[in-house]
Amino acid sequence: MQVWAVIYDRDNFPDTLYQNALTLVDQAAQSRIKKFRRREDACRSLIGHLLPRVLLRKRGVPKDALAFATTDTGKPYCISPGIDPPLGFNVTHDEGVVAMAFGTGDLGPPAFNVGVDVMQLKIPPNSTLADFVESVSSQLTALERDLVSADIPQSEALRRFYWIWTLKEAYTKALGMGLGFDFRRIQYNVPEETVTIDGELARGWQFRKFEVAQSGNKYVGVAARFIGGRFLTIEDLDVGSFVCYDAASFVNRAVEELN
Repeated sequence: MQVWAVIYDRDNFPDTLYQNALTLVDQAAQSRIKKFRRREDACRSLIGHLLPRVLLRKRGVPKDALAFATTDTGKPYCISPGIDPPLGFNVTHDEGVVAMAFGTGDLGPPAFNVGVDVMQLKIPPNSTLADFVESVSSQLTALERDLVSADIPQSEALRRFYWIWTLKEAYTKALGMGLGFDFRRIQYNVPEETVTIDGELARGWQFRKFEVAQSGNKYVGVAARFIGGRFLTIEDLDVGSFVCYDAASFVNRAVEELN
């Protein structure tokens, strides 16, 4: 499993580049992107649409064969012919980072069980860490609340919270279940690096953790994939499986490869 992360800074992303790149996606995607009122939201969405297209071109798929569909719950997947082995992917974004996890499609066709989430390490304005955690405590297990409220530096407590949250998000996105999944069914014991689902060890799952820095801001993320079997693995994403791009450079590359 690999992750590509694109670091977006609106001050370094000219409008001409946005307009040129918008033509690279299909009309349905263009319509969705144009509905965003804020240009930065539209740019993040555009980058999210370009990521799998650039990946497929890298895999040798012709430009005129790039094709996608969505599951009943809205999870995109590739329907381009001739991809062997099958490819699963998932895209997410938060603030200045857009990320895509991808890997061999092992189980859960047609979208396959691949998911990813990334979030900036921050406490909402006019709030404290305790108030912030309390506001979402209904989605945390008792153990997770204890881990975040432990006698540790606030910076570490914040990291624990976001590791927990992004893993829960990545897991549900890998399942393609959308909203409504009870996060309390998932428990991530960060210090012991164990994940349980409904009280049972999450056997057959891979979780890969990564970090991104953007203009002084720090992000953490988790990619998840179900491959089956008896083992659970939670590891940092290795250097060779994680690539960071500057948004303008990435989109210029997309223009070259998709035009």
